[in-house]
Order: sequence, then structure tokens, then C-alpha cells
Amino acid sequence: MGALDHISEIFDFSYSSNSKRLKKHKQLQTVEIKVRMDCEGCERKVKKSVDGMKGVTQVDVEPKKNKLTVTGYVDPKKVLHRVHYRTGKKAEFWPYIPYEMVAHPYAPGAYDKKAPSGYVRNVLVDPQSSKLAHASSLEERYVSAFSDDNPNACSIM
Repeated sequence: MGALDHISEIFDFSYSSNSKRLKKHKQLQTVEIKVRMDCEGCERKVKKSVDGMKGVTQVDVEPKKNKLTVTGYVDPKKVLHRVHYRTGKKAEFWPYIPYEMVAHPYAPGAYDKKAPSGYVRNVLVDPQSSKLAHASSLEERYVSAFSDDNPNACSIM
């Protein structure tokens, strides 16, 4: 038995009493938020709202796409809440993905006129948004496309 084994028997190094004091470290992540920005003042206000936040390492603003990208050791919900609270603007997580990633980009749930060019709404996250965009077989796609239950159905029939 070595000296370290003898010392470890004498002293208890368990973390049960100190577990409340230990904090979980947040992972480095990128949070993309959609916020409407009309002018340079809005752009500065949105950037300044998260610039001093604890854990933020980089802030990028794309005013033409109405997009705010925050990189750092942050909680996405806290970033979203802070942008909404500090600017008073409606903020939501970035709902768009490139149209190449969606099987049917012009399906009723995926197509969005407000989306930046080359982007469609992310229907992969919300499967209830459009059954046509997630059609798995040809039969299902055609049946739902010409159905009376579908409000966006083809009116030729």
C-alpha cells in the first residue's frame, strides 16, 4: 500500500457535499436569431443588446437577411430573451435552411415568401407543418396534392 492510498483512506475526497457548488460548463455554440432590422440604428441596437453578454465571443449581424448570429458559451434561450427584452423587437430562432436541404422546397409548409433568397422554412424540425414536404412515397405525395382536405391543393381536378 502506497502513501497516496493511505492518505486517500484518511481523507474523504467525495464531491457529494460540493456538488451544488460545481457548475456545468456550457458548450461553444452558434445561435442564429431572426430579428427585423430596418435601418443602421436597429442594426447597432441589436448588436449592442448581446455584445456585452457573458460568454459571447462573436456577434455577426446581417441586416439584409434580418439575421443575428451569436457565437460563444451561451444558452440559446437566454440570448433570444435578451434580444427581445433589450430591443423590444420580435425575435425568433432562425427558421430557414437552404432550399437544397428540403425534398420539396415549394410545398405549402416549406415555401415562405418572407424567406431570404435561397432559403425556405425549416420543415425538418416541425413535421406537422407540412405533410407534403415530408412525403415518403410517390403515392402519398400525389394523393395529398390533389386532396379536398388540403387547402393548398391543385384546383384543376
